[in-house]
Amino acid sequence: MSLALRLENLSKSFAVGKRLFGAPKGHVHAVHPVTLDVPEGETLGIVGESGCGKSTLARMLVGLLAPSGGHIEIEGQPLDNADPAQFGKRIQYVFQDPISSLNPRKTIRQIMEAPLKRLHGMARAARDKRISEIFAQVNLREEFLERYPHEFSGGQAQRIGIARALAAEARILILDEPVSALDVSVQAQVLNLLADLKARLGLTYLFISHDLAVVEAVSDRVAVLYFGSVVEVGRAEDVFSAPRHPYTKLLADSAPVVGRALSPPESRETELPDPLNPPKGCAFRARCPNAGPRCAEEVPQLEGETGQVACFHPLR
Repeated sequence: MSLALRLENLSKSFAVGKRLFGAPKGHVHAVHPVTLDVPEGETLGIVGESGCGKSTLARMLVGLLAPSGGHIEIEGQPLDNADPAQFGKRIQYVFQDPISSLNPRKTIRQIMEAPLKRLHGMARAARDKRISEIFAQVNLREEFLERYPHEFSGGQAQRIGIARALAAEARILILDEPVSALDVSVQAQVLNLLADLKARLGLTYLFISHDLAVVEAVSDRVAVLYFGSVVEVGRAEDVFSAPRHPYTKLLADSAPVVGRALSPPESRETELPDPLNPPKGCAFRARCPNAGPRCAEEVPQLEGETGQVACFHPLR
């Protein structure tokens, strides 16, 4: 199967405590070297706690952030050697907050026309025809085109955001918490729309979310991030039904379930690792019930065939 996306040792660090002269005081390593292959037509879910590097990773994939190291290939073409406009045609971003991601000073028609003019150089008649086609695909009325973003509900605005991504004719969509700002009933509508578009257009999704139930429902595979590193990768049903990494189990145990009382899976005194002073060895060992001496000295690497885990003491 052809690869839609390949990440090879992709990393990102941010300088902190910058001075007018001299080197910064330190660096925060937001994303440690990540290597992932995403086949065409797959939905890869990406989960993890806030601050684990999910959105930083996503922003590197679409060129909003420059990687500190590593390489990105889209459909076999290296990102660092290509015309950025060509990647705009292949990969697009759907933002978490649909309304704030749309320019409040432009009508929806102007927003939709931008990628058609700048990426494809379409004339007016061709643009109008293409916009009508896209609006039909996302179940929006054409009369919305003359309105402004503030006139829409969150669900309608998110459909417009998806339509804008489709206007670029991208084959890969980065969905960064695409339904977290929506009501539950509207979430279902948007998720069904995304599933329908994927089937009809042959799209590939990277689906980033805190909601494990949503990720399990829509994903073919799942990558679990902790402290900037991928600690487990596998089929969605396997990762959530029988997690191998203790952190994945912690996430699953933390998710609220209807009919089950909320209870914290770990102590309130639990301390998260310091990004400016990362611990030696496994970053999760202070929170891990299975940690041993080796965990304090070495960083575990992803190992396995169909399901990979970065742990010296996996759960199975």
